[in-house]
Amino acid sequence: MTTADVRGVVRAPTPAILLRLIPLWLLWGATYLGIALLLQSMPALMGNGSRFLLAGLILAAILTVVRGPDVLRLNRRQLGSVVVMGVMILGVGIGMVSLAERYVPSGIAALIVSVTPLWMVLFRVRARERPSRLTLAGVAVGLVGLTLMLLPGGTSPVSGGDLDVVLWSLGIVLGSLSWAYFSWRSTAFELPSNPLTTTVYELLTAGVFLTVAGFLMGERWDLASVTIASWLGWLYLVIASLIAYASYVWLLGNAPISLTATYAYVNPVVAVVLGSLILSEAITHDVAIGLTIVVGGVALVVTGERRRRPEHLLVD
Repeated sequence: MTTADVRGVVRAPTPAILLRLIPLWLLWGATYLGIALLLQSMPALMGNGSRFLLAGLILAAILTVVRGPDVLRLNRRQLGSVVVMGVMILGVGIGMVSLAERYVPSGIAALIVSVTPLWMVLFRVRARERPSRLTLAGVAVGLVGLTLMLLPGGTSPVSGGDLDVVLWSLGIVLGSLSWAYFSWRSTAFELPSNPLTTTVYELLTAGVFLTVAGFLMGERWDLASVTIASWLGWLYLVIASLIAYASYVWLLGNAPISLTATYAYVNPVVAVVLGSLILSEAITHDVAIGLTIVVGGVALVVTGERRRRPEHLLVD
């Protein structure tokens, strides 16, 4: 667990926290590339739904073998909590990104999602908490960067036109708002004592939600036309779901949100670099400026959170 020293500064993360932060920093940064590859020949929602279902089933099998079947037992309140979080965090959050990446470059999608910690600060302000001035300055800077990225003409679309990029970028914003709010509220929910159990049910819930939503929207599988690149992207996403999301759920309950949120300014850097190297996405002046401003704003928020007084820190 992380603790605060006598000056109110959060100490360096423990090895247990670092072990789970690194998958968030690296694996989640590459998921935007994985989604882009999946979209080349797989349905957006059903493709992601299937990878969540498989990841959830694999994790459930591992837990059953290692800990016994009782580890998967839930009461009604816990079941309701994991269903809501699975739908609103993974289902809505990843669903929006998946639909949007048909038009929005993967690096830009990652940049927009990276403002998630800023929304968490705004939710706390609405709940009458008092973040530091540095934190609020970071929110202001990050939102300026987000606004610049949403302006028409600043991003080269993957397909469609400038209006498609703007509208689906706003869709990503809505998905990140859902992710941020329910991550922030997670400590108020009654969840299973084992975070991996929580992960299993959230993955399965998101898988069912996205699969049904995709079917209702007219998506269908055409396995004969799925490319090797899409299968590789899908397989990577299954692995990332297992490792990175399990780490995220553990961190929400065991580390300060300020440390957990650091993934938000590492992920876009990884995504932009991979998108450029593998998908030939252009790193334009607008992308460079947006990356600098948004990541700078998130970094200010995280720094401001680390300097808060002990009584305001989310620590265990």
